[in-house]
Amino acid sequence: MIDIHAHILPGIDDGAEDMYDTLEMARMAVESGVTAIVATPHCNLPGLFDNYFCDAYVKLYQDCVKALEEEKIPLKLYPGVEAYATHDLPNLLVDRKIMPLNQSRYVLMEFAFDEDPDFAMDLLRRVTEVGAKPVIAHAERYEFIQEYPHIAYQWRRKGYVIQVNKGSFLGRFGRSAQKSAYQMLNHNLVSVVASDAHSPFQRTPVLAEAYEAVCEKYSKKNADLLFQINPSRICKNQPILRLEPIPFTGYEG
Repeated sequence: MIDIHAHILPGIDDGAEDMYDTLEMARMAVESGVTAIVATPHCNLPGLFDNYFCDAYVKLYQDCVKALEEEKIPLKLYPGVEAYATHDLPNLLVDRKIMPLNQSRYVLMEFAFDEDPDFAMDLLRRVTEVGAKPVIAHAERYEFIQEYPHIAYQWRRKGYVIQVNKGSFLGRFGRSAQKSAYQMLNHNLVSVVASDAHSPFQRTPVLAEAYEAVCEKYSKKNADLLFQINPSRICKNQPILRLEPIPFTGYEG
């Protein structure tokens, strides 16, 4: 499996606190069947974390790669960020201040959980217009998606990549997020499942349990698409494989 959303770099955001956490998270990921992780610290988060692409980011990333090698942990670490959705995000992308997922055209984006859906739709359009491919982080946790799931259908029709957190399938972000995650999966709207890991103690990088849950409810073929095939294609800057999205009929809240 390949995890495209994990806060594994140490001391840069609210994820891994130090290199010990980073290495422990890496070991846990490998033990659960993960072969590669994209390190995605929060970026462009007003008042909290800037983390724009710079020499300090490169050094921290390289230090982590070296530490994994020295500890003989068989995990590939790729660069990236989780970019917070602000009005100027398209300009930041043009100015190369935002690190895409493994230097591809795919950009992991997160919105405020109570975001205005019209703002979200407009920003996604503008991000696409500057040549980036939006990957929408933990879509199931947004209030407007929980209330109006047809918006996720519109996103998929426009070609946006929808990422769901593994913990949502297991009920760890509440019933509404769990219901939304399975609802989007039922309608072929989910493209990727990732950990959104923040530590080795809670919100961990272990993907095995969620993978098994998707296998049991759907199929191994479906799970492989979400946990392995599409994440791999994103890291290689290739088009994702997609199932035909199923529209919502009437109200499915």
